[in-house]
Amino acid sequence: MLSHHVLFWLKTDTTEEQKTAFRKSLETLKGVETVKGLYIGTPAPIERAVVDTTYTFSLLILFDDLAGHDVYQVHALHKAFLEEFRVFFDKVVIYDAQ
Repeated sequence: MLSHHVLFWLKTDTTEEQKTAFRKSLETLKGVETVKGLYIGTPAPIERAVVDTTYTFSLLILFDDLAGHDVYQVHALHKAFLEEFRVFFDKVVIYDAQ
């Protein structure tokens, strides 16, 4: 199992309509054949010093293995998402774990 966790900080001038479109585009990534699970979230209302709630969206994808992850990285759906929505990113942090 490999988890691919992406945290997105969108630019401060991103509208609610753009955020909705961003989230819908993230949902299309379920169509990548090697994706075994996908969860999209926003910061939970938890106030603890060790919890970072500054990001806009969290994307967690599960793959069987590194090979599945590699297919995802070059897949047309992933490339289309990046092509259209990369302009909204202020910051992105990725954690991959196996």
